[in-house]
Amino acid sequence: MRNRWLAAAGLAVAGVMLAACGSSAASSSPASGSSSSKAAVASGPGIKTLSISGRGTVLTDSAGHTLYWYAPDTSTKSACNGVCATFWPPVPATDKPAAGVSLPGTWGTITRADGTKQLTYDGHPLYTFKLDTKAGDVKGNGVTTTGGNTSDLWWAVTPSNVKLAAAPSGGSSSAPASGGGAGGYGY
Repeated sequence: MRNRWLAAAGLAVAGVMLAACGSSAASSSPASGSSSSKAAVASGPGIKTLSISGRGTVLTDSAGHTLYWYAPDTSTKSACNGVCATFWPPVPATDKPAAGVSLPGTWGTITRADGTKQLTYDGHPLYTFKLDTKAGDVKGNGVTTTGGNTSDLWWAVTPSNVKLAAAPSGGSSSAPASGGGAGGYGY
């Protein structure tokens, strides 16, 4: 009985978190999860890359949590503020690539509405996702914040600006659905 209560409470918390940001899962493909992952290519603190088996390579923070970009953002302004930023925390401008990480994109910063500085990659402000609880999770990939409007999606950041591949079929997870594997960082 206690386990049922805990499971229900966990689902309720996840629902409240997504609702607070106005999120709902896209419905175009199977759920994404944290398939087996290879170790990051560099060591020490800083932004790294992580290979998600069968999906591709993503950028992560030093703890291995996937970095995301938000389609409504511009290269100079974040569209995720207030409550949204509590569930999609901005990556501070002080974060930098780990020693040994060489990426093809360019790094920059923006000044957020609250005056803090946020790191960008190839002109995209970077975020983490509160529901990614362990290294290699990509639960925020393909999540919308306007009830399914595909122009309002969150995407895992990849080194080459290609959207992360959909989860392999048969994968099981309670994570939001993933987007397709083609296309770039278009808005």
